Amino acid sequence: MTNFAKLDELKAKLDEFRPLPPEIAANIRENTILQWIYNSNAIEGNTLTLKETKIVLEGITIGGKMLREHFEAINHKDAILFVEDIVNNNIEFSEYIIKSIHSLILKNIDEKNAGIYRNCNVIISGADHTPPDFVFVRDEMAKFIEKYKNEWQKLHCVERAALVHCEFVKIHPFTDGNGRTSRLLMNLELIKNGFPAAILPVSRRLEYYEALDLAHTKNDFSMFYNLIYEIVESSFDVYRKVLRM
Repeated sequence: MTNFAKLDELKAKLDEFRPLPPEIAANIRENTILQWIYNSNAIEGNTLTLKETKIVLEGITIGGKMLREHFEAINHKDAILFVEDIVNNNIEFSEYIIKSIHSLILKNIDEKNAGIYRNCNVIISGADHTPPDFVFVRDEMAKFIEKYKNEWQKLHCVERAALVHCEFVKIHPFTDGNGRTSRLLMNLELIKNGFPAAILPVSRRLEYYEALDLAHTKNDFSMFYNLIYEIVESSFDVYRKVLRM
């Protein structure tokens, strides 16, 4: 993924319409948050439908669904709102930010491990990649932040967002909630740089997992970069439709 001209062109067109009329901005934001929560949770096995997710976010309990699934939806919204606050207040990317996001993801689900790096080894089900031994997690996360602040700053922001996502999952620093956190971190980077949040659809889950495993085991990022490029491009579709870009 080397040619970002098309994405930059789409962003430039969107910038011409900014600031968006408040009612349009609010409508798009509400829809984006719902789609983001539904798809990100569904990728991890949450069985709430899109409509059920919307109802849960309105404060209604769905019969026959696990309490954990309700919390996953509510928590994810809180994490997205926190990401928006980070962007609005121009807060520097750090391990504290990562732990804070993860803490929100596991709130009322696994308080003991919320925002805490894992103290055991893990296996990613169905993947060939094995995350580093837990004794190396702190060092790996320190290196992750160092790379972000230095060499990754030379990259296009979309490539940097993809790399943040991919490399974070490779380290797998938490016992649970790594996938959701990685997609929040990717979108934090995109939103911070004026791009819309990119939604990874649950329909592409298998392709997503295969792309991650290829990057992690063969150091071949092409499939993952292409996938992220495509979902970033599609994130402009709602603006094209509403604004007739």
